[in-house]
Amino acid sequence: MNIEHLIHALDRFGAVLPVVVRDVATEDARWRPVDGGWSILEIVCHLGDEEVADFRMRLESTLRDPSEAWRANDPEAWAIERRYNEGELAKAVERFVVQRRKSIAWLRGLKEPDWSRAYEHPKFGPIRAGDILVSWAAHDALHLRQLAKRMFQIAQRDGTPYTTDYAGDWKA
Repeated sequence: MNIEHLIHALDRFGAVLPVVVRDVATEDARWRPVDGGWSILEIVCHLGDEEVADFRMRLESTLRDPSEAWRANDPEAWAIERRYNEGELAKAVERFVVQRRKSIAWLRGLKEPDWSRAYEHPKFGPIRAGDILVSWAAHDALHLRQLAKRMFQIAQRDGTPYTTDYAGDWKA
């Protein structure tokens, strides 16, 4: 496992996210596609909550004591309960960036972590600390793709009656 490369990817995403969503209008940030997917604002709020209550917390717990039970999290419920779509995009981005910086500092400060330590997840079975780190970086990529899709869909929305056919196949 290339730990430094993964930490760099996490750090890079902390710098990329603000640029990707900079200057997105409030109505566009809150717009949801008809398929029920999350808005840009909801995606960014989710990333902030995952930074605090999922990846960093669970990785730290697994490295410290893999037998310690993980606190439950429910991202879909959080989006509703915490009223993600009523917030402000700039504040959500800033929260994420601050928390990501804390995560990067924490990761870089680890002293010889045992990436093979595993938490026994009731649904997924053993999840090693290394699996969490790799998944954390992959999670960023999934949501970057999701943000790009929302922006593509907003262009489609705004372009009606014209099409995005010339742009290329979204699914490619």
